[in-house]
Amino acid sequence: MMAGFAFAALPLAQAKIERVVEKSFTISEVGTVTIQTSGGEIRVEPSADVSTVRVVATQRFSTNSEAEADKISNDLELVIEQSGNDVMARASREKRNEWTWRSLFNGNGGQQVRVDFKVIVPAAFAVVAKTSGGDLIVGDINGDVKVATSGGDVRLGRLGGTVEAKTSGGDIELRESAGKARLETSGGDIEAGRVGGSGHFSTSGGDIEIGRVEGVLRAHTSGGDVRAGFIGGLTGDSELSTSGGDVAATLDKSAAFELDARTSGGRVSDKGFAISEKERRKNRLAGAVNGGGPQLKLQSSGGDISVEAR
Repeated sequence: MMAGFAFAALPLAQAKIERVVEKSFTISEVGTVTIQTSGGEIRVEPSADVSTVRVVATQRFSTNSEAEADKISNDLELVIEQSGNDVMARASREKRNEWTWRSLFNGNGGQQVRVDFKVIVPAAFAVVAKTSGGDLIVGDINGDVKVATSGGDVRLGRLGGTVEAKTSGGDIELRESAGKARLETSGGDIEAGRVGGSGHFSTSGGDIEIGRVEGVLRAHTSGGDVRAGFIGGLTGDSELSTSGGDVAATLDKSAAFELDARTSGGRVSDKGFAISEKERRKNRLAGAVNGGGPQLKLQSSGGDISVEAR
């Protein structure tokens, strides 16, 4: 269980000046909102208003000088615009090749300015969002969601479409996805409540926990535990693996599947299933469960493996 989310953007001294730019757009059909910022937080919230998209950009300056803030603003490109039913919001350095270390950072090593976005869209909208260092928060959206951050956490609500989320150093939390879900982090935990479609989860150093899996699942971590609860019968071959932790799978007692569980350094245990065993050892269990079916592969290089019926 993840303890919480720590803001992972580049250091920014406590904001002394804040400037807010807000724009609203009228749309006639479902579209896509695309958001990009460098080091800032991105938050997308659903609205019952199906004809309006609202964008709020908050520029947070570390300086207490309005003149200095004006100077910093001159080197920023803030674009918020509409194209048909699509909306784009972007904050970037306009003169990249002219920026020096001094112009990017204040004397204390913090960013001089960060731009956070809050975007309110019709729930059916698709979302594409990217930040180089901040957190990404997406509420209950029915459209497809594709988000990425280089150093922050990702928090996703109840999603009705497909979802793809990546972070290079933070945690990922997904409340629910009706479609396919691909979640990847290089150093954090992954936690999902319900995955209705197929799921592909991977982390290089954290735990993976999925409460309710209804489709095919592939989950791998290089250094943590993997736990998943499958609902109904397996719809296809699935695999849970870790290079250094434990693996635990829970399934309906009536689920039919082909079990292949093995560990190099721990034990394999089972509970509640009638298994036509092909092989059983301390660290290996293989056989057909309830007559067999799709393969469930459980692997660990150094931990224990358990498979249980609910």
